[in-house]
Amino acid sequence: MQTDTELNDDIVGEIDGLICAFVLDGEGGGTPLDWAGVRAWKPDDGLLWLHLDRKAPHTLSWVERESGIPSAITRPLLSEDARPRVLVEHDHLLVILRGVNEHPDADPEDMVAVRCWIEPDRIITLRHVRVMATNDIREMIARGDGPSDQGEFLVRMTDRLIDRMGPVISEIDDALDEIEDAVQDDASHELRIRLALTRRSAIGLRRYLAPQRDAMSRLQAEKLSWLSDLNRAFLREIADRTTRYVEDLEAARERAAAVQDEFNYQMSERMNRTMYVLTVVAAILLPPSLLTGLLGINVGGLPGVDSGASFWVVVAIIVGLGVFEYFLLRKLKWI
Repeated sequence: MQTDTELNDDIVGEIDGLICAFVLDGEGGGTPLDWAGVRAWKPDDGLLWLHLDRKAPHTLSWVERESGIPSAITRPLLSEDARPRVLVEHDHLLVILRGVNEHPDADPEDMVAVRCWIEPDRIITLRHVRVMATNDIREMIARGDGPSDQGEFLVRMTDRLIDRMGPVISEIDDALDEIEDAVQDDASHELRIRLALTRRSAIGLRRYLAPQRDAMSRLQAEKLSWLSDLNRAFLREIADRTTRYVEDLEAARERAAAVQDEFNYQMSERMNRTMYVLTVVAAILLPPSLLTGLLGINVGGLPGVDSGASFWVVVAIIVGLGVFEYFLLRKLKWI
């Protein structure tokens, strides 16, 4: 649930595009800045982290006219396309990553995107929908245990993005476990809908996480002066976790397909049993129906018309036919 401070931050971001800005002190803390402070900042002041609302008009103007970011980079930073990727330009890094959507009433597979441009003395991140990973970093800086440099910032952001995917994938696995148990007893329409939603979640998450795995694998191998060996080791571990999550999603997708096959089999079996019972009932009732239809025609000469006992004789014949057919079908092993 969003706090009043978080809601106010969103409102400010919508108005002027600046969600937050800090000059990092290299020891985990930072000095907050407004737009005036951002424009007055110089590289000698310290490492600047600038977090912007991508769709705010002020952000668009600043990124395109004042930021000094090359035009080839501003396009992916501001575009709607948020496919995970990594691009290195000299000692500068563009990285676009995805995270699960943790907003109320949102599906986790509707993933949110964070775009990051890292220079030797400046970090610029952009998003439109709230990304909790960057919010975590803001809270770390406020507590005085935030990142001290660009490499640590990148490690913490990617780590927080991946961390939040774990519970979502576990929920998918748990849901599939419950569905696998339930489908044996009750292959209902509601269960089928639940299976379809779970399968869609697994497929949607994998669609974005698979390219993110590739981006993470490339990220750890890039030659950047501000990325230390320790940072690379952490990024390697995060890339391994991302790979494991992708494998888990692939396994979940295969399990969902197997459960769907079992569901279809159960429905087919239920339909076959129903058709079988109807066929047996129709077979038993066919001769009596023929007899009653024959006796019901309106022509002269029908036997027993003038006899009061004829009705009961016909009833006895019909019952006898039913019993005879039942034992005949049992002997033929049709029932």
